[in-house]
Amino acid sequence: MSLVVQKYGGTSVGSVDRIKNVARRVAAARERGDDLVVVVSAMAGETNRLVALAQEICDMPDERERDVLLASGEQVSTALLALALRATGHKARSFLAHQMRIRTDNAYGKARIKSIDASRVRQSLRDGEIVVVAGFQGVDEDDNITTLGRGGSDTSAVAVAAALNADSCEIYTDVDGVYTTDPNLCPAARKIDHISYEEMIEMASMGAKVLQIRSVELGMKFKVPIHVRSSFNDAEGTWVVEEDETMDALLVSGVTYDKDEAKITLLGVPDRPGLAAQIFGPIAEANVVVDMIIQNASAAGTTDLTFTVPKADYKKAVAVVEGLESIQAKGITVDSKIAKVSIIGVGMRTHAGVAARMFKVLSRERINIEMISTSEIKVSVVIDEKQMEKAVKALHQEFIENQAAL
Repeated sequence: MSLVVQKYGGTSVGSVDRIKNVARRVAAARERGDDLVVVVSAMAGETNRLVALAQEICDMPDERERDVLLASGEQVSTALLALALRATGHKARSFLAHQMRIRTDNAYGKARIKSIDASRVRQSLRDGEIVVVAGFQGVDEDDNITTLGRGGSDTSAVAVAAALNADSCEIYTDVDGVYTTDPNLCPAARKIDHISYEEMIEMASMGAKVLQIRSVELGMKFKVPIHVRSSFNDAEGTWVVEEDETMDALLVSGVTYDKDEAKITLLGVPDRPGLAAQIFGPIAEANVVVDMIIQNASAAGTTDLTFTVPKADYKKAVAVVEGLESIQAKGITVDSKIAKVSIIGVGMRTHAGVAARMFKVLSRERINIEMISTSEIKVSVVIDEKQMEKAVKALHQEFIENQAAL
């Protein structure tokens, strides 16, 4: 008997019929002898509908009340799945975040899980029940409802699996695994059987939408095997696990893209010690995540500073910077028509010249590079979003389709 945590995304529970289909899958796993905890997202489109309702009330909804509203989506799908499981003849019990004490910080809209009290879930499992948990939500120290951000149900599932010391965490979605790139963009993309936590973290942070980055970080920290698979068939998906020697054989495992960032440039700021702290400290306090940063060489005592932030947060970031009179910027420009394209693979650690090869491919395609960022297993560039599709296809052909030629 295994203890398995399953997570079903919004598409998988997008209608009553699909919820019944999920109930049948869960019931079949229970009948095979597994103990099951099922984490669910809101029904497809529901979160967007609730966001739109809030914005009809006001342009900038209070973040606490917005989280109260958004968390209701998961409450609906959790109760419906528990009812559907009961209809199959199985015992089932639903839990909202406050009922199983999923404790978070108070960063509304992007809260981080601090602890989980799994005692009530363990008792429910001992009583022979299938446990259904609302994903995406938690409660802070003052019992305010919080939400974990887009894709937060993945994080909920892996965190619950870690708290229960589960044998695996299955992430069911509308795709049947992790691909070398977006198959909708590049038909030659192929499914990856096994990928390391580290590669998956880079892929998630660089734009791959299959898993939320914090869920993979938790999986790596607590060594939770994550199985990404389709809720519409029984095929094996992609296992996200600890790195092994076979993964080093591949130079590049995937090509990702992200169109959800904006580039902000501060023009003519005084080039002096402490400038970066003056700028990025307040931005961090506003809960805006900065990705790439470039500072130009100083000229006549001033410099230009460019950085990228999530597109949804660029107005907040600009407002913060505009309020910093001490930095004495001569101007601020924003470009939201950019894309970040990345190549990722643990094999890069032991191969030289990967970045140069990437730049050569982009040059051949006449694609201008605006920013560059690297790590041991990743090279990312910012380009004009109009060139994104061409860049992804060219890099996938070079590093994935021609892999045998390396």
